[in-house]
Amino acid sequence: MTPINKTKIKKMRINKIILLVGLMGSGKTSVGKRLAKRLGLPFVDGDQEIEKAAGLSLIDVLKCFGEEEYRAGETRVMHRLLSGSPCVLASGGGSFVPTQTRNLAKKNAVTIWLKADVDTLYNRTYGRQHRPFLKGNDDHLKNKLEQYIAEEYPYYSEADIVVETKDEAVEATVIKVCKALDNFLSL
Repeated sequence: MTPINKTKIKKMRINKIILLVGLMGSGKTSVGKRLAKRLGLPFVDGDQEIEKAAGLSLIDVLKCFGEEEYRAGETRVMHRLLSGSPCVLASGGGSFVPTQTRNLAKKNAVTIWLKADVDTLYNRTYGRQHRPFLKGNDDHLKNKLEQYIAEEYPYYSEADIVVETKDEAVEATVIKVCKALDNFLSL
């Protein structure tokens, strides 16, 4: 793989939010932190912002209020974040699904879908207890992930940029994202 010109990436003028979307385990947080550092932008984790707003862990928000209120709170947080200053924003897995969120993202952000196949997602999420929508599902995890792929990939396909992620070093994915972002911004 040809090395990316880091100087060119660092000099990109980013005047929008860079919104990373994708399923749990696609690498939004890992890639987002490194991408933000490379671009000289703040990194914001959508799931952490939901926890701050609720004063509870994601799992506890889901237990206490149910999925409908969880999603409503997620939508409110995403609207606040998508109305903010340029940053690299790692969205929660399902937060790009609501039409109003996608519309706001189209207006205020460059959206990047970190697309992963079911095996990659499975390998990255198996045994992880902090993911509320996968908690307790290790025996049927692959089926659950396939269900999310069928339900949510059509929404993610509306992103400005699609970057395939594999079982590779995070830095390799960051380089692919930077190249795709550079190409998109050059249009």
